[in-house]
Amino acid sequence: MKAIILNLMAWAVLPIMDGMAKHLSTEIHFLEVVWGRYIFMVAISVPITFVFFKKHLSWPKNINIQLARSIFLFLSTILFFYAISVISLAEALTLAFVSPLIVTLLSAILLKEQVGYRRWTAVIVGFIGAIIVIRPGFNEISLATFAGLGTGIADAFYVITTRKLSSIDSPLLTLIFTGLSGAILISIIVPFVWITPNYTQWLFLIGLAAVGTLGHFFLILSLKFAEASKLAPFAYFEIVTNIIIGYYFFGDLPDRCIWIGLIIIVASGIYITTREHLLKKVKTEPMIR
Repeated sequence: MKAIILNLMAWAVLPIMDGMAKHLSTEIHFLEVVWGRYIFMVAISVPITFVFFKKHLSWPKNINIQLARSIFLFLSTILFFYAISVISLAEALTLAFVSPLIVTLLSAILLKEQVGYRRWTAVIVGFIGAIIVIRPGFNEISLATFAGLGTGIADAFYVITTRKLSSIDSPLLTLIFTGLSGAILISIIVPFVWITPNYTQWLFLIGLAAVGTLGHFFLILSLKFAEASKLAPFAYFEIVTNIIIGYYFFGDLPDRCIWIGLIIIVASGIYITTREHLLKKVKTEPMIR
């Protein structure tokens, strides 16, 4: 029960970061928001980790795979922050939830894993849900829509690279490594779009990083009491807080097609995750956006 509570707290907190990022994106370039998320996350989490959790740190078992995972997570963050700067939080997150479907597809193609007809059916049904959300031919498909889907694809490649490891590094190590890698990469890019934030915007940048770091620590603590695979379905609770924040602060309420697509995609994702856990074929690691 303790693991479930901590996990739900994480998924309740992380959308607050998304909401703050969406607000900031109306005032400064979204890449500056990504920069603030990485730089201040590192500034907050690294000292805390070395003071309280130093004994849990070790050098990555496979530096190349860890670097690849960091790049995929970096791409996921950029794509998601761009998506929410244009479309609603709910729509962006719903499209990102195609990740488990794409993981199943890539597992069969790249890792030669055997996927039964039940999971293939769930993948097809899930993609039908994504099509319902996008509504090609009825709505003009924006670049932000593709960015939302791209978030799910980047997340999926993150999971695939994780499965390439013979053993998984600790989530705490992943948090620090991906934070440092992302901070370096975004610091190379952001000068091209930089506009110095004002005092309030600086506070928001620090605040969203602090909230994101808190959410990730809740996530890591939950893994001390239960396996990640058992907690994976609770990640979909994120959409609840996401919709509340989107409606209360931005006036965005999902329309009928987004609701229908969301239910289909989430149901498919939960089925695939549960089925994989029952088959005990995969390692699972929490996503760190």
